Amino acid sequence: QNHFLSLPLQAKMSRPVQARRLEGIDKNIWVEFVKLAATYSKVNLGQGFPDFPAPDFLQEALRGALGGEKHMLHQYTRAFGHPPLVNVLAQFFEKLLGRELDPMTNVMVTVGAYQALFCCFQAFVDEGDEVIIIEPFFDCYEPMVKMAGGTPVFVPLRPKAPKDGKLMSSADWQLDPAELASKFGAKTKAIVLNSPNNPLGKVFSRGELELLAELCVKHDVLCISDEVYEWLVYDGRQHIRIASLPGMWDRTVIIGSAGKTFSATGWKVGWTVGPDRLLQHLRTVHQNSVYHCATIAQEAVAQGFQRELKLYGTPDSYFVQLPRELQQKRDWLVQSLIAVGMKPIIPEGTYFLVADISEFKSDVRDVPNSDEPYDYRFAKWMVKNKGLAAIPLSAFYSEAHKNNHTNFIRFCFAKEEATLKAASDILQKWKQEKGSS
Repeated sequence: QNHFLSLPLQAKMSRPVQARRLEGIDKNIWVEFVKLAATYSKVNLGQGFPDFPAPDFLQEALRGALGGEKHMLHQYTRAFGHPPLVNVLAQFFEKLLGRELDPMTNVMVTVGAYQALFCCFQAFVDEGDEVIIIEPFFDCYEPMVKMAGGTPVFVPLRPKAPKDGKLMSSADWQLDPAELASKFGAKTKAIVLNSPNNPLGKVFSRGELELLAELCVKHDVLCISDEVYEWLVYDGRQHIRIASLPGMWDRTVIIGSAGKTFSATGWKVGWTVGPDRLLQHLRTVHQNSVYHCATIAQEAVAQGFQRELKLYGTPDSYFVQLPRELQQKRDWLVQSLIAVGMKPIIPEGTYFLVADISEFKSDVRDVPNSDEPYDYRFAKWMVKNKGLAAIPLSAFYSEAHKNNHTNFIRFCFAKEEATLKAASDILQKWKQEKGSS
């Protein structure tokens, strides 16, 4: 007799299925805002990806890899990074850091910078460890720390109003040294540094990095340095790598991204650079999660870097040309926003620009005691009613501090001229409607 047939057919699972590490981190701003943008937006300045093509030399490298004689490029390569790519990354970072690197032990390729971050938190953070996160921050840092069992500890960049009614710069948002020092303690395992910073576009100065380095050395703390926008700095500023400061190489993992470096975010090729004593633990997480990244994309990115190594510092280098183009786009969007009465904070780097929306608040009523920060409501109203998508700044703050900066939204200016012009037209029309109402 088959006992199985006598079981009730509706025997649903009653035990909880969700792992405890996922509690409280199931909401994600991108899921909601990407859907809103896809549904309503005529112009999407929300997500951080270019809508202009990746450079010709990179596309040619991919076509060549795809259609060439090297049929093994369609198969697995070395799990921790395709040899041509780790070799050229090691050569490049030797130049940038002024130290010898072993491509096999000091470089690891990841599925975008996102997986590099995940590997760091999983490899280094234990239950009860504290990780310092500078606010505003790229939003995945907090849930990734929590999933590893760690406790995020937040320290804010505090804006200082510029004199003479000048526009604010991202450089005006600074850490308070005493406040920062107070966050370091016996439980502090790591600090996450993101320079140039998303969402503000802040490029940390040498003095600010020396302060961070001093605290890391004093308290024996790791530094997870997210440098995906390393080439995208403007106005002649310089990106300083914290790993190059005294005492920092040994405790820093540098994270980079071909997506941001070569304007090909969908390729999902990222990397970590650091000492073998740290990277060996990242390799353990990597081999037990994704194991391996797309060979053909790694081959094409390797060729892109080989080209850039030859052209390094010359006018023909993509790393020289791209920031020049983006700075023009930034300036164009800044002027458009000023013209309609928004107050942009001039970014020193990245794809992003944060703007003060106070002048437009009369269009979207405030709901006192609402759980939803005002800038969320404003951004949702703007995409539904004006067709322009942007991201609320409070999305880049912890729950406790979400309501401190609710008059700002983040725009992405890494877009074609036509896209930026269309955004400007929407804003101009909106301003005229306000003027006539």
